[in-house]
Order: sequence, then C-alpha cells, then structure tokens
Amino acid sequence: MRLLRLGEQGQESPAVIDDAGQVYDLAPFLRGRDFDGSFFEGDGIDQVREALGQGRLQALSVDGRRIGAPIARPSAVICIGQNYAAHATESGTSPPEAPIMFFKHPNTVVGPFDDVAVPLGSSTTDWEVELGVVIGRRCRYLSSPSAAALRIAGYCVSNDISERNWQLQKSGGQWSKGKCCETFNPLGPWLVPASEVPDPQNLRLRSWVNGEARQDSTTADMIFPVFELVWQLSQFLVLDPGDLINTGTPQGVALSGRFPYLANGDVMTLEIEKLGRQEQHLVSASLVDSD
Repeated sequence: MRLLRLGEQGQESPAVIDDAGQVYDLAPFLRGRDFDGSFFEGDGIDQVREALGQGRLQALSVDGRRIGAPIARPSAVICIGQNYAAHATESGTSPPEAPIMFFKHPNTVVGPFDDVAVPLGSSTTDWEVELGVVIGRRCRYLSSPSAAALRIAGYCVSNDISERNWQLQKSGGQWSKGKCCETFNPLGPWLVPASEVPDPQNLRLRSWVNGEARQDSTTADMIFPVFELVWQLSQFLVLDPGDLINTGTPQGVALSGRFPYLANGDVMTLEIEKLGRQEQHLVSASLVDSD
C-alpha cells in the first residue's frame, strides 16, 4: 500500500495505491481530512488499509493529474547533515561524532515532478537524494531507538536541494540559508507505511542528472541509523506527527568537485528502492511575485 496526493498545488486530494498498482480515491472516505499530523496520529494508515482490504474505496485514474507531495505541509522539516561517511569526506570534513541537525522551511516541500527553481544569482545549486522519514506519533524524550521505531508513520524519497555558496560561504555559521529556497524539497511520489519497510537500513539510493549517474549507495552506510536519529532528535526537540526528517545524502553530489552544479534546463532523477522515483526539471526563478 502506498499513499499519494493528487491535484494542483494547494488543492491536492488523498489517494491510495494497492499492491496491484490500482489507485483509489480517499477523499470520500476521509471526508475532508488530509495526510497530516492528525491523520497519522489518529491511526489513519490502519483505517485506510482496512477500507482498502474491505473493497470500500472507489477506483481512480491518475492520467494527466499532478502528483503532489505525499504529506500535507509539515510543521517542521528537520535535516541531518553528513550522515554518510563518504559524503562527509567529499565535503572535506571528518564524519560527525553526533548528528548534525538543521532545518528547512516547510514551504520548500513540493511535488516529486514539480519544476525546481534555480535561485537568482545561484551558481552552486546541488542535488541530494535522501530517505525521508515521516513521524506518526509525538516523540519526546524517547527511551531508546526501538521506541523510536514505533513512532514512524512511513518513508519516502526526498531531494534535499542545496545552494552551496549560501550554505557554506554566506551562511553566518548556519546551513539553512542554502537550504530554504523555494521548491528546494521535492518529496514523493508516495509515502510507504513503516510496516511495509521492515528494514530502512537496507534500501538502495540513486540519483542522475541529465541521465548520467551521480549517487549510488545504500542506507546501510548511514553513520546514524534511522531509529537512532529519531531517538536522539527527541532528546533535543519534540517531533510532531507529520513532521519530515531528511536523513542525509550519500556521496556523489556536485560539492565533491567531480560533477558540475545544476543549471537551468537540467533534469534531476532520484530513486530509492521500494519507495519510487521522482524527477524534476530546473528552471530559472521568477520575479513575478516580488515587490
């Protein structure tokens, strides 16, 4: 079972895909609810699974419809830096002894096939395929990583796009300047419930730019595994249902110096085993909405 949201930005409607690939409309069943914190905290995934198994849902065609991010706007997007040793090395640093945490603005989250805007004045826009973790229940001072495992709603493909000069040279010591540009977190195409991903540390991650391979690794190479990350984060902040955690990216980004940075007209493709594939075209940022 996979959860997805269909429709134009800001007007997405929830749907579910069964194991045979058939899509079903969840809007009548959820009666105005969306894939947000209250849905996850209220056992929404189990309710959808039950309705799907009982044949209570109406089939739906997705032809020509936009696929949105698989979760409604999260209250927080928490990111982990340099969580793969090889990526830390290509970034010119030693592997961290504790998780590096930073934030992205929640409005960076867009659909998996939406265009990505190259920021005005940017020359160092970079891609990052990451395992996205969606919180299902409130996490506060969790007792152990095993306790954290029970608080995860599901997993998805996340692209933690970065503007490296703003992240590292103009940051003032914090990375978020280079992480919060509009469209800088494509998410999806769908959310796979945690119960259907028995081992999040055994997933292959890959990325391509213009069809040329860039990243190819596995979540087994994480320095801090998923359950440990959620447990550790809960000691420093309260994680709410529907929050998104980007768990770090493997080696193979432009920051390494081995590949050119992104430019208008480029195409990014990202994939995680069992979680699907996403693709974005790079376009120039517009000044239409500026004062």
